[in-house]
Amino acid sequence: MTRDKLFLLRPDFEDPAYPGQRFYCWHCALLEGVLASFPALAEKLDIERVEWPRPRHPVIAMVGEANQSLPLLVLANGQTSERQSGTFEGRAFINDKDRILVALSERHGFPHPHP
Repeated sequence: MTRDKLFLLRPDFEDPAYPGQRFYCWHCALLEGVLASFPALAEKLDIERVEWPRPRHPVIAMVGEANQSLPLLVLANGQTSERQSGTFEGRAFINDKDRILVALSERHGFPHPHP
C-alpha cells in the first residue's frame, strides 16, 4: 500500500440492538465533512467506506480482527506516526478520530481543527 487509507462507516445503518432506528457514526460524519471541505487534499488518500455490521473484512485484512472500530487511518507501508494507535503485521494505524484529524493535518496538509 503506497498511500494512507482511511476507513469510514457508510451512513444510514441499522443496529439490531435498537429496532426500527437508523444511524450514522458521528466520528465518521465529522471526517466526511473535513474530506468534503478539502476535496483536493482528500484525493491524496485512499478512502473506503464499509458497512456497519461486523466482521468488516476489508478492515480485518489490513489491521486484524481486533481492530475493526472505525474511523481508522492505516498508514502507507513503512510509515509510522507518533499519533499511531498500534501496528498489525508491520502496518501502523490510527483509530482515534482526534488523532486522525491531527495526522491528516501533519501528513496531508489539511488545515488544523480550531481549538
